[in-house]
Amino acid sequence: MGLDLDYTNGQTPIDEDEKEGLLIPTITTRGELDEFEQLEVEKAMEWTRERKFSLQQILTEEFVRELHKKMFEDIWKWAGQFRTSNKRLGVDKNQIRTEIKKLLDDCRYWIDHKVFAEDEIAVRFSHRFVTIHPFSNGNGRHSRLIADILVSHGFGRSFSWGSVNLKAQGAARSAYLKALRKTDENDYQSLIEFARQ
Repeated sequence: MGLDLDYTNGQTPIDEDEKEGLLIPTITTRGELDEFEQLEVEKAMEWTRERKFSLQQILTEEFVRELHKKMFEDIWKWAGQFRTSNKRLGVDKNQIRTEIKKLLDDCRYWIDHKVFAEDEIAVRFSHRFVTIHPFSNGNGRHSRLIADILVSHGFGRSFSWGSVNLKAQGAARSAYLKALRKTDENDYQSLIEFARQ
């Protein structure tokens, strides 16, 4: 029996060849996958809390990939590797490295020159990361965790992101997706407010 996934609004489907990278063969449903992934994400969160990272360390491709690996290494063979297929969301697979480098460079500039308030820098980073969509799975969770790392290790306190599971369908996910859509129009205030709820 293979992995049978149903997708909620805003989730990017995992290709069949990506599904072959599943390391736990007993997982067969979305609910089981979500449960295992959540446990791994929590371990990655603990890993980040146990360490003190400088902004210079955080804003590197190596850190971006290492964080994703820590989040999913016990579940997916391709954890920490940029996607090798195109998705309905995100840049072309061949542009991922270039766009990540631009984002990291821009974020350094925003911080060094105080272009935006700290919360807005982290939210802008998170939003742009999702639009690049560098990984096959987990981009939203990764983008929120790296934003948390930016604000807690570099600026101040972590975001709450509504203090709920944003993968589950419901009012919080709808509010989050609505705030994300506003950022597409260069309005970051709703996402900042949602992140600080």
